[in-house]
Amino acid sequence: MSNRPQTQADRRRFLIAYLLAERPEWKDTPIPEREDEQRTLLRSLMNVRNPLPASEEFLRIQDEYLREVNKSHGITDIADLPRIGDGLYLWRGDITTLRVGAIVNAANSGMTGCWQPCHACIDNCIHTFAGIQLRSVCAQIMQKQGHEEPTGDAKITPAFNLPCDYVLHTVGPIISGPLTQSDCDLLSSCYKSCLDRAAENGVESVAFCCISTGVFRFPADRAAEIAVATVKEWRRAHKSTIKVVFNVFSEKDESIYKRVLGIVD
Repeated sequence: MSNRPQTQADRRRFLIAYLLAERPEWKDTPIPEREDEQRTLLRSLMNVRNPLPASEEFLRIQDEYLREVNKSHGITDIADLPRIGDGLYLWRGDITTLRVGAIVNAANSGMTGCWQPCHACIDNCIHTFAGIQLRSVCAQIMQKQGHEEPTGDAKITPAFNLPCDYVLHTVGPIISGPLTQSDCDLLSSCYKSCLDRAAENGVESVAFCCISTGVFRFPADRAAEIAVATVKEWRRAHKSTIKVVFNVFSEKDESIYKRVLGIVD
């Protein structure tokens, strides 16, 4: 145990060395000296790693490392958020730092995360800071399912090293032309499916990202209207006490949700 990494720098170098050694073509790759370059390399290696087993030592050190990283980002608890209505909240920030029952991941149909190194999408961020266990669990779910995840459905997994308890993975519609009613119905289904999975698993609070509004090109204004209307109707129809956070990352999206929710500054 004396050789166990004790600092974040030691843990980072251990994790990088382990991941490089997994691939024969990378085993002689030098580890950079600069911390920022090490962070980029580690994230990249995690992003492209296949969902394979890892040693107990690797998982333990990875978990220690990621919990410290996530703590350094600052954790926001849903209990500290101002409520804007009956069980509804609006919060602008990094969804991976939110302590809540479940956060929603805007996934792709493969459901195993973003494989592009250091991509800025929410799918990449969630998988990066949850740890490699998340991709493995998602891969097991997909292998058992035997086909890609349909648009509008949702799956639930543990959150591993994130401050939330669960991750809800849903595939939103991809817009390639004029917006259709089918697109709107599928986006609404994403919100319903996530709330269904949350209710089935006893989750008491859910934070939704802006599903489909990024690279999937769903118009942000209409998406917010659908999100708010669907959540309100689902909670009403199910007489649900599940708390819902509408999570936004940009000031523009925050302004859109404020308008839709009737929030006056």
